[in-house]
Amino acid sequence: MATSIALKDPTEDQRRILTRWRISTFWVMLVGYIGYYLCRGNLPVAVPLLSKQFGYTNTELGIILSVSELMYAVGKFTTGPFADRIGGKKVFMIGMVGAIVFNLIFPSLSSILAFTIVWSLCRYFLSMGWGGIIKTIGEWYEPEKNGTVMGLISINFQFGSVLVSIFCGALIAWGVGWKGLFYYPAAIVSLLALWSFFASKESPQDVFTGIRFGKNAGKKKALADFGKEKKEGFAHSLNILKTLFKVPMFRQLLVFSFVIHILRSIFLFWTPKFLVDLGQGDVKAAMTSAVFPLLGCIGTILLGWYTDRFVKNGDRTRIMSWMLFGLFLSLLATAVLIPMGLKHEVGIIVLLGLSGFFLYGPYSMSAGALSLDIAGAEGAGTCTGMIDGVGYIGGAVAAWGAGIMSDHFGGWSQVFVVLAFTGLFTALWTFYMSWHFRKGKSKS
Repeated sequence: MATSIALKDPTEDQRRILTRWRISTFWVMLVGYIGYYLCRGNLPVAVPLLSKQFGYTNTELGIILSVSELMYAVGKFTTGPFADRIGGKKVFMIGMVGAIVFNLIFPSLSSILAFTIVWSLCRYFLSMGWGGIIKTIGEWYEPEKNGTVMGLISINFQFGSVLVSIFCGALIAWGVGWKGLFYYPAAIVSLLALWSFFASKESPQDVFTGIRFGKNAGKKKALADFGKEKKEGFAHSLNILKTLFKVPMFRQLLVFSFVIHILRSIFLFWTPKFLVDLGQGDVKAAMTSAVFPLLGCIGTILLGWYTDRFVKNGDRTRIMSWMLFGLFLSLLATAVLIPMGLKHEVGIIVLLGLSGFFLYGPYSMSAGALSLDIAGAEGAGTCTGMIDGVGYIGGAVAAWGAGIMSDHFGGWSQVFVVLAFTGLFTALWTFYMSWHFRKGKSKS
């Protein structure tokens, strides 16, 4: 299904202009999605403050996290194909505006029910971002650059997690209160949205309408024709889905995504609260939690670069499995140190960083380079939407389950034991994916 995206006969001036727009669009997708995380990663930092302000338990707060995670999954299933139909940039911008609006509404609430409804709506709009990115990048870059480009792009949500942890920690230190954790990110992302709109293009065809662009040439529809093309567009989406499910790697990635999102979602939502429960203050916990995505950025870039440069047979999953074995060991060691509290604080922080390094590379690969390898630009939104959608169902289970376990079943040490063996299963499954891929190659 992957498509060639070689340009047809551009002049030298057109090449320079296209290169400029490609670079500009790349930066919008990179920096703009960091803005998405400013409007998303602020809730985990606010969780300890909400617990103190309203007296909510981890189990109660887990309801907000779990239901909104399910809504995020629903969004992935629906907005990924939508990006394939109307364009990645359009979906990306709609999602950003929606996230801003609901971040402004959230601080006016006080009940678990209201928090859950509004944050679930926010997460639905936030779900539009990644499918929009994959679709847009697939239009602008050649398939042989998928690993490197998506490795670089994928640091946006990791660096976004770093930035929001540090920024929200600073806001707490400045005494703005939990409401400011939503107002200030919304204001910043509003400025990012304006820049993103004017500094990016949907595809090279939006720069020069006469340029033919590989297999996608001639597929751009006039807005006036959009209504009468809806039926055809829906049928096209179904055809993409049918084709994807015939690909063994796609089916295997659905299982992989479900399990690895369990791991990632617990870290994403609960790290600040875990550190506060361990004995750190609110500001220090917010700042310290940045170590997980910070080292994750390094792991993601290295894995993308390595698979493009050294993996000659197309099997990106073998090195992913070894990284996930490293994750298993890091999580198991963390579970051992937790009962000793802050006595081994430095060791726990180092292990959190290593967990981010080993987790984020494989996590980013599934809905990034591997999605583009499987689906190409034409079906990128649908492919990543399905993979992420299934994954976030697993994340929803984990978000609430971790809260319940930390309250009632042995505390955070038990949570990390479960995480460790979930990591081991993920490593073994990825090794199976690699074996299956190589077996198929040997027969072809």
